[in-house]
Amino acid sequence: QVQLVESGGGLVQAGGSLRLSCAASGRTFSSRAMGWFRQAPGKEREFVATISWNGGRTYYTDSVKGRFTISRDNAKKTVYLQMNNLKAEDTAVYYCALCRGTNCYTSESQYDSWGQGTQVTVSS
Repeated sequence: QVQLVESGGGLVQAGGSLRLSCAASGRTFSSRAMGWFRQAPGKEREFVATISWNGGRTYYTDSVKGRFTISRDNAKKTVYLQMNNLKAEDTAVYYCALCRGTNCYTSESQYDSWGQGTQVTVSS
């Protein structure tokens, strides 16, 4: 059983940056893709970014392309989400998720373990 713990959220002004981290326990992290999702108040959870098991492939939702970067360190069992030029509409609870396989895309059904979430609030 893999446990995921997010950190790095907080309050930031528009245009600022944050880096989220997701630390994993268990043996399967390095063989699985990882993803970040977010849920804004009153909205459904949505896909943000994903990275393949070895970091060779990344994919982003259009609204964050060019601003967010997903990366991973398999030795540290950690995945990161660097968020630059933050906007008010990025305000949400951010969740990391473990893919069922080596590559995943946007569907939540492809992920089988989730963290508890970390709050990101961007003030305008």
